[in-house]
Amino acid sequence: MRIGELAEAVGVTTRAVRHYHHLGLLPEPERRANGYRDYTLRHAVVLARIRRLTELGLGLAEVRDVLADDVGRDLAEVLTELDEDLARQEAAVRERRGRLRALLDADGLPAEGPVSPELAALLAEIPASDSPMAAKDREVLALLDTAAPAEERERLLAALSGTLGSPDSVARAREAYALLDLLADEDPDDPRVEEAARSLVACVPRELLPETAIDHDSSFLRALYADFAPAQAEAIRRVLHMLAGDEEAR
Repeated sequence: MRIGELAEAVGVTTRAVRHYHHLGLLPEPERRANGYRDYTLRHAVVLARIRRLTELGLGLAEVRDVLADDVGRDLAEVLTELDEDLARQEAAVRERRGRLRALLDADGLPAEGPVSPELAALLAEIPASDSPMAAKDREVLALLDTAAPAEERERLLAALSGTLGSPDSVARAREAYALLDLLADEDPDDPRVEEAARSLVACVPRELLPETAIDHDSSFLRALYADFAPAQAEAIRRVLHMLAGDEEAR
């Protein structure tokens, strides 16, 4: 058989056959006097086995290991590993579909895009607001929801759920947002900075504080401050110092 006939008989492409030759998976036959390769039934048998193994999901390196073992001792081990890997993939797909379904079943997707079902449920409970500061707060929550370790994220969301679970808490948050919004075009030494900081402190539960000391000069906080107007950044800086128990917030 020529290469095209072999490929057609087994149901693969001639390109695949040449690739298997290159990788050493399929032995190359002798060439006839006319220069054409002469494939035998044995080549077709090996090629068919390669096709079956790859269709099961084995990588070509794994196929090489299986083919190198004449008595097939490693095949069961390789297939077991493949089965376990597929089981992990199935579990991951089920988990992702569950998250998607929770988002799709909600009243509406949050403006921040796809977030965890827990944060989506929390944001859905917060009344709509046209406050620019409230929108920034939601963006930061979405960032933490993505970047924080699972245990830390659960702790933060649990604390927020307890804080925003009452109308009084929502009213206090709105008051703090309004004060911060007023600082958008003001200087950091504006007297209302202190008022806004203390109003925001009253909204933040102690459970939201990290278990370790706050690094006030961390790159993350520097990036956070830079995203706000100067007076707003100063108010947030004071909030963190107050929450950390620092004597001096200025």
